[in-house]
Formats: sequence, C-alpha cells, structure tokens
Amino acid sequence: MDPRVRREVARYGAPAAFLAAVTIAVLLVKSGLSSDDGGTTTSSVPRRPVATTTAPRTTTRLVLTTTTPTSTTVATYYDVQAGDTLGSIAASYGTSVDELLSLNPGIDPATLRVGQRIRVG
Repeated sequence: MDPRVRREVARYGAPAAFLAAVTIAVLLVKSGLSSDDGGTTTSSVPRRPVATTTAPRTTTRLVLTTTTPTSTTVATYYDVQAGDTLGSIAASYGTSVDELLSLNPGIDPATLRVGQRIRVG
C-alpha cells in the first residue's frame, strides 16, 4: 500500500473508529440504564431529574433575626452556594473576610460546604 494512502487512512480512520466506539458504548450504557425488563434493582434511591441546561446562578439569602431580652442585635446568615468563597460572600455583603472569620469562629475558609450556614452580619 502506498505510504501516502496509509497515512491518510490513519489520519481519518482512527478518529472515525474512536467516535464509532464511543457512540456504541454510550448507546449500550443508555439502553442498560433505561431498560424496563422488570428485573430487580439494587438501588433504593428514587431517580430524580437532572438539569441539563445551564441557568443563571441564583442566590438565596436567608435572614434570621434574633432578639434577646438583654440585646437587640440582628444577626444575618447566609447559606453557602456552589462556587462561593469567603471573598465573594464578603463582597456581596459589603464586609471583609476578616469580619466574616470573626463572626464565625471555627470556620475554615478552605473547606466551605454547600448548604453551610455562616453569619454575615
């Protein structure tokens, strides 16, 4: 076989074969996940719909007010969302990271968790 033809076959044939293999694998996995053959399943967790579109990020702020007989302070709390940092939270509330750290002793800025409630005011 001519070396130029061999290179051209390799140049276009290898990616085409790879894409065909991946397509077949995806179809097999998809058919295995969606089969309704009445067999038993080992999962006890109900299936939930998965969002497939990227929507603008919305932030939910939860404000709790606490009043004690000796004090009339108002505490504001924030539930950490995916992608939040102490810097971004501080900027949203017009405060500093140091102030957030002083309001939340024991919080580790490197290990914020989604759903974690922190005091911001």
